[in-house]
Amino acid sequence: MTTAATVSRGASQERHAPPGWSDNPSSWRQRLPIVGLALLGLGVASYLSLFQLAIIPAVWEPFFGDGSRTILTSSASTVLPVPDAILGALSYLVDAVTGVIGGRERWRTMPWVVILFGLAVGPLGAVSILLVILQPVLFQAWCTLCLASAAISIGMIGPAMDELLASLQYLARVRARGGSLWGAFWGTERQEEG
Repeated sequence: MTTAATVSRGASQERHAPPGWSDNPSSWRQRLPIVGLALLGLGVASYLSLFQLAIIPAVWEPFFGDGSRTILTSSASTVLPVPDAILGALSYLVDAVTGVIGGRERWRTMPWVVILFGLAVGPLGAVSILLVILQPVLFQAWCTLCLASAAISIGMIGPAMDELLASLQYLARVRARGGSLWGAFWGTERQEEG
């Protein structure tokens, strides 16, 4: 049974969706789960950071014995001047902040935020995959919370890339019409879509 509220919600989704899309990739329904995952990832990475900074003496590891300690103190985790978990926490924070900025049409009104969001989410997922591969290959160990963080990062990629694609398609349409790509990118020159 279709109610007036269901019809209204569906019409609202269509009105804010990019041309040719059935759903709006900038809707709160699409973005809030990503923001929730980013906040969860921020919590995990912050906890791991506390261990890497020697603020807490041990890290929780229910499955792999001393695996987390091995991974979190490995040469790969200290390649940069700051522990890798801190960089992960900062990345998750950027994901969460850029995920909440803007309204339901930000794919068109704020492409710069959407592109920043996509660039923050995508590489974090790629780095997570690389770090998971390195665990058994280089260190013959596994880290439960590191694997959880990687799963969180990977889970964010698909929905974030949808919105990134919508913004890039919008910018391509602006360029094809001869509009100001720079103005459209920054949202200072709104291009009407028909």
